[in-house]
Amino acid sequence: MTIDFISDLHLDKTRPEVNKYFINYLDNINKDVTDLYILGDLFEYWVGDDDPMDGLNEIRSSISLLGSKINIWYMHGNRDFLISKKICSILNMRLLEDPTVITKNGQRLLLLHGDTLCTDDKEYQKFRSLVRSDEWQNQMLSKSLEERLALAENLRMKSINANAHKKESIMDVNINEIDMLIDSYKPNIIVHGHTHRPNIHKHNFNQEYIYRYVLGDWYNRFFILSLKNKAFIISKGNLK
Repeated sequence: MTIDFISDLHLDKTRPEVNKYFINYLDNINKDVTDLYILGDLFEYWVGDDDPMDGLNEIRSSISLLGSKINIWYMHGNRDFLISKKICSILNMRLLEDPTVITKNGQRLLLLHGDTLCTDDKEYQKFRSLVRSDEWQNQMLSKSLEERLALAENLRMKSINANAHKKESIMDVNINEIDMLIDSYKPNIIVHGHTHRPNIHKHNFNQEYIYRYVLGDWYNRFFILSLKNKAFIISKGNLK
């Protein structure tokens, strides 16, 4: 039995090589994989249930087909948080809360997208609170599809420009936030994405080591974390 974890693919029609690799991964996933956890930002953005998934219809079909065979679990990211339970159901995925704890092979795993850990980026956390509110989302979904697509593209460009002028340190996780998370959830393992800084961190908490696996993005490389029995295996490589 194997479980795969991925995040931060940011799929859209402008990077067909990523889309092609992801489809190949879904269509030819290892036969011993029983569960696939997608920990946010599968898509570059999502504007509502009527999002046309422009250029991504083949991906929609591959996700749905695989979801009829194995368990696909989906968690909102900071780009595609408007994906609804209805869309997850259509794509044969199950929507997860952020954070979520699962127990596998005697290990307690804490799963999250990771943006809530970046508390030093106060500008982003303020924005996150705004767009995750029911009021903002209701206003957003009341707009026409064309308006929502334009707004999503505008927000994406603003995010890119804002991040270009921020210190690298404030866009990474806050260690105190990690400690509070460990204290609250008592995990053996933490898995998250968002920061685009793949690594394995070891946290000493009450004289016990907690391992934190940070997933990589799918821009120039693919990144898959697999849990096989009790061993974690990282698969990565170039996409171009």
